[in-house]
Amino acid sequence: MILFRHALRFSSPRLQLACGRCRRYSAKTGAVERVISELRSVSGDEGVSVGLAVREQHGRDESVHRCQPPDVVVFPRSVDEVSALAKICHHHQLPIIPFGTGTGLEGGVGALQGGVCFSLRKMDQVLDLHQEDFDVTVEPGVTRKGLNSYLRDTGLWFPVDPGADASLCGMAATSASGTNAVRYGTMRENVLNLEVVLADGTVLHTAGRGRRPRKTSAGYNLTNLFVGSEGTLGIITKTTLRLYGIPESMVSAVCSFPSVQSAVDSTVQILQAGVPIARIEFLDDVMINACNRFNNLSYAVTPTLFLEFHGSSRSMEEQVSITEEITRDNGGSDFAWAEDEESRGRLWKARHDAWYAALALRPGCKAYSTDVCVPISRLPQIIVETKEDLISNNLTGPIAGHVGDGNFHCIMVLDPNDPDEVERVHSFTERLARRALAMDGTCTGEHGIGLGKRALLREEVGPLAIEVMKGLKATLDPKNLMNPGKVL
Repeated sequence: MILFRHALRFSSPRLQLACGRCRRYSAKTGAVERVISELRSVSGDEGVSVGLAVREQHGRDESVHRCQPPDVVVFPRSVDEVSALAKICHHHQLPIIPFGTGTGLEGGVGALQGGVCFSLRKMDQVLDLHQEDFDVTVEPGVTRKGLNSYLRDTGLWFPVDPGADASLCGMAATSASGTNAVRYGTMRENVLNLEVVLADGTVLHTAGRGRRPRKTSAGYNLTNLFVGSEGTLGIITKTTLRLYGIPESMVSAVCSFPSVQSAVDSTVQILQAGVPIARIEFLDDVMINACNRFNNLSYAVTPTLFLEFHGSSRSMEEQVSITEEITRDNGGSDFAWAEDEESRGRLWKARHDAWYAALALRPGCKAYSTDVCVPISRLPQIIVETKEDLISNNLTGPIAGHVGDGNFHCIMVLDPNDPDEVERVHSFTERLARRALAMDGTCTGEHGIGLGKRALLREEVGPLAIEVMKGLKATLDPKNLMNPGKVL
């Protein structure tokens, strides 16, 4: 029996009111008080909170999913505390929900069955930096920007950039990526080792304690089992990451195209030519118009590519020359180049502010981002078909994407109080995901499964793969305490 379980009418996500304000935390029973007392014996009074505001803060992320707060939030300061707290939860069969910075987009932190949220922000140390080996180990409270600030005088950086200043361990948990993935890979390619606290409090080192080789053929790849597991298999308390040398030169460019087809064709041809481009981002005409209005810019309102090149000054000339030739052959025009950091920042501002620019199209509305990814050769077809779908269904969904690796987002702006529009958006997102699956792609390139894509996951990998996943989950978490109701 799970303590803290609420009345049946509030246990369903569909019936729960926004921010969970209808849920009432009750500490009347002696059993509940004893559990809280046990948690406080580990983390102290200041390390355990049952306040409504704190619980609501930890029951939501940046997604459209309703807030579903936990019953208790704990703030451990070390892996030993995480382990001790997990043992208490395991003994009392309490759900465990890991929480980093709350920047996820798929409802991954909602406490569907109540339980205990492990807020890991106090574990914020950069532990082991090996400059000569290009790797570093960090705790879950260390964010992407925080790590790069720490590294600023070393000549090294960590390039995986999902946009938000997310927790690096949280990025590992969702297999995040972003604008630099075309050159540097996703979190899956950049995690060397993980320290994970399992549901029963056991501490696992997925590649062996302290090990950090650049490659290994030793046994099953447990590290990548936990990368992308979204907190359903364990709590990531340390991650060892690959680092990279800061490039000698960086050059950015923006280029307009007469059509979606010509812009995406250019992307495919640039990659096929072997240009080691660092970032190549696509914005459609609707998104460019929104960004112009939001940032007072003056880009041509046509399909647009934003590009960035990293390398030596000599290699930069060759990369730029090849790219210019390809884009011009596809009708590209209105080139704008930027080399110094300030100019590059201004050039990229449109892309970085795309989410807020889309929201500004319809003040007072909400936004939801799709996340499909397809083989690069199928990009022109899927983006053109998606644009036609948006127009024919009268939906607001400007497109921005990491087209260099086949991943793009429709930022769906909708009125949540309009049931007809909500249903049309839902139907559109289902069609888009299945369109990607029909093209040998995936329903999620970087946001994860979370709450909303579990049925699509089954369609994508098939029932046998789902059963294998369930078997792994049952082995590592037989009581189904780790972030229940997500992924599977």
